[in-house]
Amino acid sequence: MKKQITLIATVLSLISTATFAQDIHASEVPSVVSNNFKKQFPKATDIEWELDGENFNVDFEIGWGTDHEIWYDAAGNILKHEEEISKGNLPNEVTSKINTEFKDLSIDGVKKITEGKQVTYEVELENYKEEWKVFFSTTGEILHKIND
Repeated sequence: MKKQITLIATVLSLISTATFAQDIHASEVPSVVSNNFKKQFPKATDIEWELDGENFNVDFEIGWGTDHEIWYDAAGNILKHEEEISKGNLPNEVTSKINTEFKDLSIDGVKKITEGKQVTYEVELENYKEEWKVFFSTTGEILHKIND
């Protein structure tokens, strides 16, 4: 019983840390993180930083409203990058899967998610009766789906 309580407390602690990122000023971001970000995304605008546990999260835009969100570790390495893309930039295999498995739904939004060398796509699909958030591999495999 004591082990279960400890496990529950640990899980709750991790969840609260993960879900309560803290807004920080750009001056509070380590220079290695800030410099890597500026070098990789020199045209970024509307930049907002958060401390997410021990990692640094930055939301920004490039161009006209193309949203990005990146998580950096303290050494300035990108851990995860989410970027909005147009449905025309989805791999053909993903578009084909949507057209066969979700033919009654239309695409409402698309994100390309890169973690290391792995790329996935988060696609919001909807019609007047239902909404889905579906995660696809680059080969069109459905990895996960959530009924919103």
